[in-house]
Amino acid sequence: MKEPYISVGILSETEINFQFLSPYQWQENTVTGKQTACCVDGRIAWQGNTYEELLFAPMHPSTDGFELNDVTIGINFHWQRKEDQRFEGKLKLMVDNNRLVAINLIPIEAYLTSVISSEMSATASIELLKAHAVISRSWLLAQIRKERRNEKQPMATLQCAPDTTEFIKWYDHEDHTLFDVCADDHCQRYQGITKASTKVVRQAIAETRGEVLTYGGAICDARYSKCCGGVLEEFSYCWEEKQHPYLVARRDTAKTLPTPHLHKKVEAEAWIRTSPEAFCNTTDKQILGQVLNNYDQETVDFYRWQVCYEQQELAQLIHRRSGIDFGEIVDLVPVARGASGRLWKLKIVGTKRTLTIGKELEI
Repeated sequence: MKEPYISVGILSETEINFQFLSPYQWQENTVTGKQTACCVDGRIAWQGNTYEELLFAPMHPSTDGFELNDVTIGINFHWQRKEDQRFEGKLKLMVDNNRLVAINLIPIEAYLTSVISSEMSATASIELLKAHAVISRSWLLAQIRKERRNEKQPMATLQCAPDTTEFIKWYDHEDHTLFDVCADDHCQRYQGITKASTKVVRQAIAETRGEVLTYGGAICDARYSKCCGGVLEEFSYCWEEKQHPYLVARRDTAKTLPTPHLHKKVEAEAWIRTSPEAFCNTTDKQILGQVLNNYDQETVDFYRWQVCYEQQELAQLIHRRSGIDFGEIVDLVPVARGASGRLWKLKIVGTKRTLTIGKELEI
């Protein structure tokens, strides 16, 4: 079968600065060097004219590339920052809600070469990289197939009206309408050729080319994480109300150990306040350095940690993240936990407002 192209949403801004590192083609013209495009009255303003969309194609796809400036990575996470990123493939600019959207069109295997070098370190072992390649490919194709079969379900949300007591929301592939996947942790980290790939990464992609995980004749929706709390979470506690037999709770260790009942408050508290054996329960810098990128190693808190907030600091943080003025925070009440012990419902009690929120990323 012919290798499919996918579209990856990289950046959304009112103005985008970019640079063609080698000659690119736009319509019948050759374009190179630094460029600036702006959103003006719902259209793209570029080089003195306006357009509904722009598509730039490499003249030599195997060697040509472009650079996008000030791409935000780690959106809403503690490692959020901006960086300049380089990409192969085509560049498309579109308008959405009076902002420009930069989209990279690239063959799926080239996309995966970047993903497994961005999500983890390109210096990891060949078998770990191969496993990641299969999982990442499976997740991607499962999402695209889901969309193309018109099985897309709307996000389950309860709008935060004045009398609403709950706001339950998950973030998934269905959030994107202009492209197949985004480039951040919300989907899969994709940083183009910015992250130096290695011979081993390319080998991992080549040796697993086209391989996916399947269950019951369908490609698995293969979710993954690089950190853990010791027990794998079940799908429905993070995303839509669906059970997948291949995504079930189990201890995150090679040994056959019993899985505690972490839905229960007493067992969850005992589990969280101790440090049970798990793959993620390590401070070995050699292991962490092999599998994690530099900015992921800026903390050593991968398994158990504690953070303290003053009352004012906590109230400001929740206000900034939620857009809701709760007043002073009176209490944070664990309402419901998943199989891993992580909260999927949290009640925020304030002097001005009380609201239960969920799921994973919303909390």
